[in-house]
Amino acid sequence: MTIHTISETQHTIDRLFDLQQAHAVKLRKSPATARINLLKRLLEWIMTHQEDIRKAIHADFKKPYTEIDISEIFVVTSEINHTIKHLSSWMKPKKVPTPLTMLGSTSYVHYEPKGVCLIISPWNYPFNLALGPLVSALAAGNTAIIKPSEMTPHTSALLRRLVAEVFDEQVVAVVEGEVEAAQLLLQKPFDHIFFTGSPAVGKIIMRAAAEHLSSVTLELGGKSPAVIDQRVDFKDAASKLVWGKFVNCGQTCIAPDYVLVHASAKKELIDALKSTIEVMYNPAGKGVQASPDYARIVNTKHLNRLSSMLQDAVDKGAVIESGGVIDVAENYFEPTIISGVTEEMELMQEEIFGPILPIMEYQALDEAVDYINKHPKPLALYSFSKSDDFNKQVIAHTSSGGAVANDCVLHFLQTELPFGGVNNSGIGKAHGYYGFLAFSNEKAVMKQRIGLTASKPLYPPYGAVAKKVVESLLKWF
Repeated sequence: MTIHTISETQHTIDRLFDLQQAHAVKLRKSPATARINLLKRLLEWIMTHQEDIRKAIHADFKKPYTEIDISEIFVVTSEINHTIKHLSSWMKPKKVPTPLTMLGSTSYVHYEPKGVCLIISPWNYPFNLALGPLVSALAAGNTAIIKPSEMTPHTSALLRRLVAEVFDEQVVAVVEGEVEAAQLLLQKPFDHIFFTGSPAVGKIIMRAAAEHLSSVTLELGGKSPAVIDQRVDFKDAASKLVWGKFVNCGQTCIAPDYVLVHASAKKELIDALKSTIEVMYNPAGKGVQASPDYARIVNTKHLNRLSSMLQDAVDKGAVIESGGVIDVAENYFEPTIISGVTEEMELMQEEIFGPILPIMEYQALDEAVDYINKHPKPLALYSFSKSDDFNKQVIAHTSSGGAVANDCVLHFLQTELPFGGVNNSGIGKAHGYYGFLAFSNEKAVMKQRIGLTASKPLYPPYGAVAKKVVESLLKWF
């Protein structure tokens, strides 16, 4: 049912939250088989409705079908399959060693669901970034309310349909709406909130969560750099940078936001980038705009923001090396390479989130590292070199949510790795086992023997024996 008024939204949220809060208690003891069943039902729906998924996402911003399969559908199905395979093992209580001071006791970590969870998903990967966290929430035994982005209405409607057909609303529900719907949801005392979006909105989410002491996972963004050595395979690096930057028309939180290249390699890298754009997006020579493999900007507002950033850079002396063509009627923004950028330009002050790739140069690696470290910690960092030493230095001397040597973006697809940011680029980790942990309370459980224990000599009254025991503890433990 589509919600039209604030009062209807409030009523729906109140009802769903109460329903899920009551049901969450029952799910605390749900076995792996029950949770896997839910995941299998979700997987089956996705596999049998792939065409519907493609049509919905394409309707929102003309994303190519193959790109949808790779970056939206496959990401979710691989997450589900990985979770199904390992969930029983993840759920088992983990026994921990017993120190001599606790002799006679046993201890373990018990994983229990946090309870009722809120997932606020973004518009740039509207299917993937709504259902990926849901997989982890269900695996951990929680209920969840999903608030999809109003900027991708076709995909939001599809998510609402999916959830209604696969789940009982006491387990999973979708609440659609504008910003007001999100604000009403944030007034509820959720046990965990998983948000994907900008650092600015992440701060709003965190403030709202603080009112109820709700735990949060914040998947944010930032300016993810790519550092290029002069000892590099230019053709290989360019192909990876072009794909990582311009997939989804640059609207990717882990896309390389800007390039730091050694001054001696700048021209060769730019030439390689330009030729690679032609190979990938203009193989027939009819122009990138005619390519069926290049997505569009999500809406006119975002297009205008990008256009303004590009114009600001040009006005302040930057040079467009390639691209720069914009067609407002189509929300088309050509893949753009720009050099001569400075920190005063808007392009270098905020995350671009679009198909503009600024090129900066450095003379010594320390310059590049210092530049990165002077700015907020990015969600991702990429280093390209034939020298392992170079890549190790870049990664070791900078801080980022994730890092990749000689590629970019692909770490998001590695289900065995934690995904997330640090400080400005995010809090908490997601995917696979790390997503399961994010939605779980790691309860410490200790079992003590009956009768004499290692701690009883320390009970009052504190006599000579207690004093000697304490002296031994301080000296030896």
